[in-house]
Amino acid sequence: MSKKKKRATSQRKNEITKGIFQVLEDEPSKGFNYKQIAARLGIDDATGRNILISRLAQLKSKERIVEVDRGKYKKKSSGKKVYEGILDVTMNGNAYVVVEELQDDIFVPNHKLNKGLHGDIVEVAVQQKGKGKKLEGKVVGIVKRTKDTYVGLLEKHKTFAFVRPTESKMYTDVFVPIDKLNKAQDGDKVLVKLGAWPKDADSPYGEVIKVLGKPGEHHTEIHSILAEYGLPYEFPYEVEEFANKLDTSIKKGEIAKRRDMRDVLTFTIDPKDAKDFDDALSVQKLENGHYEIGIHIADVSHYVQPGTILDDEAYERATSVYLVDRVVPMLPEVLSNNACSLRPNEEKYTFSAIFEIDGQARVQKQWFGRTVINSNERFAYEEAQHIIETKQPCIPKEISIRNRSYKVSNEVVEAILTLNSLAETMRERRMEKGAISFDKIEVRFNLDKDNEPESVYFKEAKEANKLIEEFMLLANRKVAEFIGKQKPKKTFVYRVHDEPNEEKLMALNGVISKFGHQINLKDKKSISASLNKLLEDVKGKKEQNLVDTLAIRSMSKAIYTTDNIGHYGLAFDYYTHFTSPIRRYPDVMVHRLLQHYLDGGKSPQEGPYEEKCRHSSEMELLASSAERDSIKYMQIKFMEKHRGQEFLGVISGVTEWGIYVEIIENKCEGMVRIRDIKDDYYTFDEREYAIIGERTGKTYQLGDEVYVMVKDTDLIKRHLDFSLIGKKE
Repeated sequence: MSKKKKRATSQRKNEITKGIFQVLEDEPSKGFNYKQIAARLGIDDATGRNILISRLAQLKSKERIVEVDRGKYKKKSSGKKVYEGILDVTMNGNAYVVVEELQDDIFVPNHKLNKGLHGDIVEVAVQQKGKGKKLEGKVVGIVKRTKDTYVGLLEKHKTFAFVRPTESKMYTDVFVPIDKLNKAQDGDKVLVKLGAWPKDADSPYGEVIKVLGKPGEHHTEIHSILAEYGLPYEFPYEVEEFANKLDTSIKKGEIAKRRDMRDVLTFTIDPKDAKDFDDALSVQKLENGHYEIGIHIADVSHYVQPGTILDDEAYERATSVYLVDRVVPMLPEVLSNNACSLRPNEEKYTFSAIFEIDGQARVQKQWFGRTVINSNERFAYEEAQHIIETKQPCIPKEISIRNRSYKVSNEVVEAILTLNSLAETMRERRMEKGAISFDKIEVRFNLDKDNEPESVYFKEAKEANKLIEEFMLLANRKVAEFIGKQKPKKTFVYRVHDEPNEEKLMALNGVISKFGHQINLKDKKSISASLNKLLEDVKGKKEQNLVDTLAIRSMSKAIYTTDNIGHYGLAFDYYTHFTSPIRRYPDVMVHRLLQHYLDGGKSPQEGPYEEKCRHSSEMELLASSAERDSIKYMQIKFMEKHRGQEFLGVISGVTEWGIYVEIIENKCEGMVRIRDIKDDYYTFDEREYAIIGERTGKTYQLGDEVYVMVKDTDLIKRHLDFSLIGKKE
């Protein structure tokens, strides 16, 4: 063999050896045979395959690789254990991998992310850094991307473009070839879809799939929030067309199949700006002194049939999305605002839970099934509240949704007062059993015709709200009990809430102790009682919103599942969602299953329903995140008009890069960056939830009241920066 040929063969052996390690290192948890490695390396000739087989044998004999199965190889462990977990990228570009079986998260520096993006399920190789020190690792494989689309700003050059994502945890821009711009112009806000990410490329490749508009414009920013979470803001034409062709008229033949409730006093109580009314209450007194209370829910499943494009679309959405200036409905308007909306003086198909209740608010009898109703009245919460407070039938103009003073019948007044009395008894009993009373302040905005925020107000739950809540809870609980207690077990959709995590509760205790509060962690009942006392004690205090938020975060998340474990927060052994099928797909599933069992049907397979529950839980989480982002966006828009104005706030969060401050009067939250506090060099003390000045010892701690001024507002990135004026003395 010539020297030249020998050099070429030697060089190829080296290349193939490097290639073997590259393949095995890219996916260290997976075993590869020689054919799979050859395919990965593009080796398709006999000589190359022979070299590959020979090198695998040699590397095995030298114990540099291991044969895990016959003919399948892995790289020999280097002492680093590989785990699978979710990648959580921080604001500074480093990350943590959250692994279920580990107590501590694994720290991953930015240069070891290996193309892992925030939220991805990744494989991470771990090495303990020393006694008492944090675990540190390197991403060695990407199991699943959490998303492949990002919102960003387009930067166009002559022969190519970049999209710079606005998401703070997306650390790389996206390279877009000039022929993949989809008519986007320089500076546009766009939605980009990720494609390949070549090994030697700094950025992934992508293509623009939607132009959202010019940054900073209201509709562009709202559509951007929806796009970030993969949520639609319009219905496909064919779905709208299908819905519009549905026969939504009330038929005599259909009425004959239902329990006729049209002559029973019935009314709705909803927010004053509500466009869909999916629940109504009916009341009649019985000869034995008990009350027959009907909870009537729009019969969405009558119109939305399985196997139709309408049902497919509703399932994909899984929930309506409530943004600061609009509702993105789960169902087209012909259903959500018309056929399925229980408007007054219109006959409507409903699915009802009807109870005979005694004077102590105890259920004596129950009935579930399809009905037809005709609502007599539509009340706003404020109108019902006025009746509860005054016990009078006259509703003044300033409260009326009709913009005039008007009078309701004494029968309606008596019905509302009866319902309120029963609801108060039910709520009291629920609290005694260990239910937790989360009445968190909700921020709302008064908007002008151009969607500009004129003022901020706080949504407060009064007796009228709690009246509706208690009867909805009753219907949901009793429907779940009715199916859940049957033998043998039947497939059903439950709304469950696990017990809180003890570590999170201990962390919460650490925070609230700064304000003089404490939770008793002795047992389940003690935790519930002390949480309720905490939530009551902080009402009206500077720390209320902070403590409410942290207490909610310490709880497990409620989810949908076919595996019933009860609902901790409500103190119910059985609970489901039956009362809002216009806006929640799980309620549609519950209606279908309930009717199926009422008709004597057999239990369907659990698997498909569990998958639908998982999807519905995920979509609910995305919708609530979009709602929070829309509120944050409007808060920043509101604060733009208050530059240079001084505000009193509470430190609501402390991190290594700054302190978060929530303004007391309007609940807007912004950041004071540590680098902008010039009177000292401040460092973060994790145990004390504080930043401390090295020279002066001055501290800014969670819960401290401070004066701030608006420094910068960024509507595009939804970020609000404050300048720190100083502590309140």
